[in-house]
Amino acid sequence: MGTNALILSGGGARAAYQAGVLQAVADILPDLHNPFPIICGTSAGAINATAMAAHPGEFRAAALDLAKTWRSLEMDQVFHSDWWSLISGAFRAGASLFNDGVGKDRPVSLLDNTPLREFLKTVIPFENIQKRVESGDLEALCITALGYNSGDSVSFFQGNETLRGWRRYRRVGTPSEITVEHLMASSAIPAVFPAVPLKREYFGDGAMRQMAPISPALHLGADRVFVIGVSGNRNPVHWGRRGKIPPKHSPSLAQIIGQMFNSAFIDALEGDIEHLERVNALLELAAQDRCEKTLHLRPVDTLIISPTKELDKIAGRKIKHMPKSLRFFMRKTGATAKGGGSAAASYLLFTHEYCNELMELGYQDAMWSREKIEAFFADE
Repeated sequence: MGTNALILSGGGARAAYQAGVLQAVADILPDLHNPFPIICGTSAGAINATAMAAHPGEFRAAALDLAKTWRSLEMDQVFHSDWWSLISGAFRAGASLFNDGVGKDRPVSLLDNTPLREFLKTVIPFENIQKRVESGDLEALCITALGYNSGDSVSFFQGNETLRGWRRYRRVGTPSEITVEHLMASSAIPAVFPAVPLKREYFGDGAMRQMAPISPALHLGADRVFVIGVSGNRNPVHWGRRGKIPPKHSPSLAQIIGQMFNSAFIDALEGDIEHLERVNALLELAAQDRCEKTLHLRPVDTLIISPTKELDKIAGRKIKHMPKSLRFFMRKTGATAKGGGSAAASYLLFTHEYCNELMELGYQDAMWSREKIEAFFADE
């Protein structure tokens, strides 16, 4: 029996899908006490990861409480959505293009996510992380963020004393006491939310430049990974649909931004999973013991749960539930289904209607993978 790791990727409001999957796992295997000694999160997935790691109860209680939190989440608990906040944010962002002194006292961003910081302090008992490490229930919690000054993808981890940091090309692992600031940094979508100072530099969304999202879990000792993605790219049903519909007009600003977000939040994880699958296939053909000794390669069991529906299309139907102020900006930038930019909106739709549908989808997708999940945890 190996060491399991839970890997939660980024994606703003899309992370509600992960809460649905975890609730389903808890219902499928209600007697699981502690299935994930290692928990890794990036971007909004970092928030879910920390909520699970810091929960004082067993896995089922943690999963149910996480789902409850997402169901009750209000957009104003994530960022200010009033007219004044949006207009002032847009003005400062525009002014910063011509005067680098605009962001000297306060980082520049389109949206002000100060409410999120206070909300996280309320719902996550950060002091429990170390208690769970000392009790042996948690081996490590890992949160990844991008250092804007260094350009490094930094994985901050809190775990047992035997764990050591690492350094690879553009990837660094460093022991740290995880706080709300690490979550704010990891989930700071570039330009949308403000960068966060940690130690000696400013940090932003951990999905950016995270070339190997699964790697931190392996560095921390995992040899079995349970990955919950927020993209339907792995579903073959969607492969043939892209690119066949002729465009009605040139891409809108929101459509371009949406593709940039997809590249940052999704593509690296998809590529890393494919790389891991190829390595596993090669190890089956080669002499495994020799590969482990000479190449430091070992097989890693994986189970990936990802959406069976395209979240962009769901977002396109739910934009109408956004506040009028935000809908105005979305419409003007083309972040609508008609404008082809619903992908950008899918990261910011922290509404009951959107998040609840994503949770329901996550729950259903996990239930459809029930046999795989039961097989993955058969030795627990």
